[in-house]
Amino acid sequence: MRTQIVAGNWKMNCDLDDTKSLIESLKKTSKNNSTKVIIAPSFTNLSLANCLLEDSKIALSAQNMNANDSGAYTGEISASMLKSVGVTYVILGHSERRAIFHEDAQVLKDKTDQALKHNLLPIFCVGEELNVRQNNGHFSLVEEQIADSLFHLSKEGFSKLTIAYEPVWAIGTGETASPNQAQEMHAHIRKVIAKQYDETTANSISILYGGSVKPTNAKEIFANPDVDGGLIGGASLKADDFTAIINSF
Repeated sequence: MRTQIVAGNWKMNCDLDDTKSLIESLKKTSKNNSTKVIIAPSFTNLSLANCLLEDSKIALSAQNMNANDSGAYTGEISASMLKSVGVTYVILGHSERRAIFHEDAQVLKDKTDQALKHNLLPIFCVGEELNVRQNNGHFSLVEEQIADSLFHLSKEGFSKLTIAYEPVWAIGTGETASPNQAQEMHAHIRKVIAKQYDETTANSISILYGGSVKPTNAKEIFANPDVDGGLIGGASLKADDFTAIINSF
């Protein structure tokens, strides 16, 4: 059975005090033991978050990492640094990293390899912008994003990934893909994986939906057979909303 996951991507939000307050609230309210809960605070707050989560089942993720072991990369963070402060997961390929920081398939391939080398578990993001969907190119684009950055991996390496589908047109816009649209793309992703590897591998990978998930729509989205949870943005910054999404399963 695939793992049900709700991951909160805090993006560039929450200072040290905010982080402490939000984590303490989540520890009190998050009681769904059947769902893997992950939070991704900013780099500056990962060490504190790790300490606060010691007596919790909530897992810790970074929002990004550099593809190199170390070196003259001012302002960057390495995989070993993340491991040293208790990070288990790392978000790679988020649409904002692709669009704003111009991370391409090769960069994300290198980052994925680096993460796995250091036993970090990638949450790998894929998804299309509105014009691509309007021109019916969304299926081929998502397949290309997966193939170009991930299909060099062995079956064992690929099985350590979590895939997050985020329709870019539904991130922070208030728009949300319909449950049918989410299911359709998640099923397509699973077929793409099965074609490259096998059905067993495809059916073992958790695929998350990321695109304006809220307490009011999470239950309907998560009810789809190929949707295994969500990568949550804004709603993860409010303990009550995030907990309601977790409990939507």
